[in-house]
Amino acid sequence: MLSKNKIKFINSLFLKKNRDEQQLFCAEGEKCVLELLKTFECKILVATNDWLLSNSVHAEEIIIVENSEEIKKISFFKTPSPVFAVFKKPIFSFDIQDLKDDLTILLDGIQDPGNIGTIIRIADWFGIRNIICAEQTVDVFNPKSIQSTMGALARVKVHYTKKDSFFKQLFSSKINIPIYGTFLEGENIYSSNLSKNGLIIMGNEGNGIAEDTKKYVSKKLFIPNYPKGVPTSESLNVAIATGIVCSEFRRRL
Repeated sequence: MLSKNKIKFINSLFLKKNRDEQQLFCAEGEKCVLELLKTFECKILVATNDWLLSNSVHAEEIIIVENSEEIKKISFFKTPSPVFAVFKKPIFSFDIQDLKDDLTILLDGIQDPGNIGTIIRIADWFGIRNIICAEQTVDVFNPKSIQSTMGALARVKVHYTKKDSFFKQLFSSKINIPIYGTFLEGENIYSSNLSKNGLIIMGNEGNGIAEDTKKYVSKKLFIPNYPKGVPTSESLNVAIATGIVCSEFRRRL
């Protein structure tokens, strides 16, 4: 059963400073946990006996509970699932040369945990294996972010870096790739020439691509509304925009 100390410890991991200190993160939900179990080291698995009988899993410590209501003590769901896991945070390696032959997404200050999780899921769907996160981007190991990925983090590597250092390294590497960004004054994405490789920058939910990032963009793209000239919403959600952009790039293959 779940002890008070174990409950206290797991709940502490809802804070980023504790996740960073312990190098751990939490995941919840059957699909999400099962996907992550394929790739990451599981330190603690809390599950009902029925769930364990139906799933063959490995964890350093397995805690069996009678029902999902017991998991509610450590859950961030209103209705907890029959399984909850604590994983060791992965250390993703990144080589600047990885940018040369494929698409990579750079997130410039995304703040919403749900958005970053959905973007990781989109990247997974379209075969994009690396996401770069610039300063001020929300922690991907936030429980809400993890849940939104639906396990896609098992296949997409997320790297946090200082923006200036990243671009300095990119340009000094002499890798010649286009750097795309979405702008209202950009070129219609559906009639633009798009490459098979490149860096796609997606900006903050409220402010878009930051001023100090715009100088790096070599090609501005625009997702047009329909029909032209008719009033619509002011902007698209950044995760939806990312999905449209990635779909259009992959459609050209």
